[in-house]
Amino acid sequence: MPRPIYAVGDIHGQAAELERVLNLIHQDGGPEAEIVFLGDFIDRGPDSKAVIERLAAGKAEGRNWTFLMGNHDRMFRWFMEDFPRHDPYLLVEFNWLHPRIGGDTTLASYGIPVTTQDRMSELHARARAAVPQQHIDFLQNLALSHETDDLFFAHAGIRPGVALMEQSEGDLLWIRKEFHSFTAPHPKLIVHGHTPVDSAKHYGNRVNLDTGAGYGKPLCAAVFEGSEVWVLTEQGRNRLRP
Repeated sequence: MPRPIYAVGDIHGQAAELERVLNLIHQDGGPEAEIVFLGDFIDRGPDSKAVIERLAAGKAEGRNWTFLMGNHDRMFRWFMEDFPRHDPYLLVEFNWLHPRIGGDTTLASYGIPVTTQDRMSELHARARAAVPQQHIDFLQNLALSHETDDLFFAHAGIRPGVALMEQSEGDLLWIRKEFHSFTAPHPKLIVHGHTPVDSAKHYGNRVNLDTGAGYGKPLCAAVFEGSEVWVLTEQGRNRLRP
């Protein structure tokens, strides 16, 4: 029997939902459960600071947890550099602090309100003073992907036709259209988030676990045994089939 591996979809600052699904995983797999977090830990939800605090604490405790970088996590990491970097994948009208993207809620969770009258340089200085170095270190050490014999985990997905180990960072964090429209088998089952769906979906060649926590919907946790998938609920496992 393959060893279970758990995956958690996009958290987006929902600390209470994170605790709920961690409890579900604990009930199903115990304290030593292997978990892959699919990225987008921050933005939009009310408590990004608490989410990073919880995940960083689990890492410090030596738990068998793997943390993947999401596009939102990279935007926060880039903002915290000596000179803030802008993500070129964003539409021209947006930056990380725009309410549609959600960086404003992330800074608010650290006690830094954001208004349209603030200068970026002033907000950057306040953030550098308020965000703990442990949180910055956490963001700087996120993985781009994780794989097992049967599964390949990435935040957004992969570019079809490109070898798994040759995927670009931009595609792993941002890809949608080319990945979603591809229906043939990939080298492994791809487990991803990034694009919200009403409930976890199995498309045959990929599984999407972003269930819209960034918009106030329940966070999703799933368990994989080989290529078989179940969604965890308060009532137990629900089989997820293509």
